[in-house]
Amino acid sequence: MFSKSRGALVLVTYLAVLSTAGCASISQTVTQLISDPVQTNVLSGREGENGPVLVVKIDDTRYARPQIGLEFADVVYIEQVEGGLTRLAAVFSSTIPPRIGPVRSARISDIELFAQYGRVAFAYSGAQKKLLPVIADANWSDVGAMRRGPIFYETDPNRNQPFAMILNAQTLMANEVSKGTVIDSAKNIGWTFSKELENEGFQISDVTVNWPAQNYSAVWDPTSMRWLLSVNSVPNLSDTGQNLGPTTLVIQMVSITPSEYGDKFGGNTPFSQTVGSGKGYVLRDSTVIAATWNRADSLSPTTWTDATGAEVKFAPGQVWVALTDQEPDFTRKVASAPTSTSK
Repeated sequence: MFSKSRGALVLVTYLAVLSTAGCASISQTVTQLISDPVQTNVLSGREGENGPVLVVKIDDTRYARPQIGLEFADVVYIEQVEGGLTRLAAVFSSTIPPRIGPVRSARISDIELFAQYGRVAFAYSGAQKKLLPVIADANWSDVGAMRRGPIFYETDPNRNQPFAMILNAQTLMANEVSKGTVIDSAKNIGWTFSKELENEGFQISDVTVNWPAQNYSAVWDPTSMRWLLSVNSVPNLSDTGQNLGPTTLVIQMVSITPSEYGDKFGGNTPFSQTVGSGKGYVLRDSTVIAATWNRADSLSPTTWTDATGAEVKFAPGQVWVALTDQEPDFTRKVASAPTSTSK
């Protein structure tokens, strides 16, 4: 697909060269640009390269907001943690922003969840002591704060600990490239994209996704073609003031059970099982598609099919995946009554 941005680039280049070069040079330049295909990221379906995958654990309490860099993520997972709260795991590939945060600790669910991505760069603030050897054995490149230190993980003076650790992401990834750290590039993890809605569903105006101590709501915005997010009824804004929201919101119903791990306050760490199969919902274009997810093992991708067995295709753009064991609350769109006319 020849994008508008690429077309504008060709036109600008053509006009710039026109005044300084002959027709042969113009033809060569334009041909080279047109033949250079626009890359599409396989994780989000939007324009961007399939670069090395960086996963960052991000705090999701009110003290962490506004969060930094989330609007650049290709995929964002919402995971349940201790006390029924949630934490985010943001996946970056097409764009690595300068700063991401606030960075928090890893959880046992992360290992199974991200095995499908290959060997990612995994950025986090630390982990419960018992979990550290398990993390060390995981198939990812550990670029956490305990290994990389204050050059790459700085303290934001305007935030209070433990909500003040910010990752200098571009600097970190440049360092990993220079060191030859093994980090896999983005690959297909089970879903594909289509600009057109190809599956049957029902239209809604909004949805609420629940966890024991937190809820997310998403309202469809036809102008930006995104699900604008709120957390506990407060708009979820980035540090730049943008209302965060994906083009595709996935609600993945999973089994959430106590694990053998816990936090320093004695709270048990829940484990969200993302291998197997289960029900869920794919939300795009103001429409909810009832779906089934399947993942054969930890190394396999997560696929989504509708009631007919057809693949559910996502809308190109950022994807958020809510891992929950509670049914969401949908508000169906009410059809407009026909306008009566008098004779």
